[in-house]
Amino acid sequence: MSNNRRVAVIGLGSMGGAMASTLHNAGWNVIGFDPSEAARTAAAGIGVSTTAELQDLAGTPYAVLSLPSATIVEATVPVLLSAPGTIAIIDTTTSEPGTSTAMSTLAESSGAAFVDAPVSGGREGAATGSLSAFVGATDPALKAAQPILEALTGGKYAHIGGPGSGNVVKLLNNVLAAANLVAVGEALGVAKAYGIDPAVAARSISDASGGSKVSAAMYPNWVLSGTHDSGFSLGLMARDAALAIEVARQIGERPELLAAAAGQWQEALAALGPAADFTEIARTVAPAVTPAGAPNTTHAA
Repeated sequence: MSNNRRVAVIGLGSMGGAMASTLHNAGWNVIGFDPSEAARTAAAGIGVSTTAELQDLAGTPYAVLSLPSATIVEATVPVLLSAPGTIAIIDTTTSEPGTSTAMSTLAESSGAAFVDAPVSGGREGAATGSLSAFVGATDPALKAAQPILEALTGGKYAHIGGPGSGNVVKLLNNVLAAANLVAVGEALGVAKAYGIDPAVAARSISDASGGSKVSAAMYPNWVLSGTHDSGFSLGLMARDAALAIEVARQIGERPELLAAAAGQWQEALAALGPAADFTEIARTVAPAVTPAGAPNTTHAA
C-alpha cells in the first residue's frame, strides 16, 4: 500500500470511530489514537490499528482530528507536525476560528496543510462516508486535503473561504439548529395543549413553509418517540451555541434571538447534565410532547 494512503484518526469517539471505520473500509491504512482504552478497543474491533501514544502518529501523511475542544486541537497539532511527512491535517472538530487560523499558519511553516472541516450528518453520516463538511482553507491546503474530504463526504463539502471560516459557518449552523429545536418544541407544545397530536402537527408543518429537518426528522425520530438516541450530547450542543454567540460578539455582532435560544440551552444543561442527548432539550422547553417528560419527573413507559 502506498505510504500516502496512511491516515491517523485522532479521537475515536462516536464520530471519530465511525470516520476511522469509513476510511478503513475505503482502503486506507488507518491508525487511531484516543486516550480512552475502551475507545481504542472498539476501534480495534472493526480492524483499525490503534496506539496509546499520540507521538507515534507524528509525520503520518494524513491526520483526521475529531476532538472535544479547540484547546485539545492546539495541543495535538504540534505533536503531529513534530516529525516530517505530514501532508494534510483535516480537523473535523467544531473548533474556534482563531485556533484554526493559528494551526493553518503552523502547518504551513512545516510544509504541511491544515484545514478546518467541521462536519454535519451525525454518526450515521460518519459511518457511511456521507457527511457534509464546512471547509475553511487556503486553495493549496484544500487540494492537499481533498482525498480525505472525498472519502468522508463523497464530495459533499463546501469550501467556505480561508482558514477559520469553516468553523464560523458550522457554529452558525449549530446555533440555528439549537434555536429551531427550541422553537419547534414550543410550537408542538402549543399544538398538544389544543388537543392536536404533536406528530400530526409536525408532519403538517414539515410540508409547509415552517418546516425544517428538526420538525421533519429530529422530533418524530428522537423526541416524540422518546428514544433520544441521536448520539450527539446536549453538552456539546450547548457549548456550540454559546461559542457561536461568543464568536459573533468578538466582531461586534449581537444576534439577540440566537442568544436567547443559547441561554435556554444553558438552562437545559443545568437541568439535564452534559451527557443527555441533545434532543432532550424538548424536556425543558416542551415536556408535554416527549414521553420522558420534564427533568426530575418519572413517567410510565
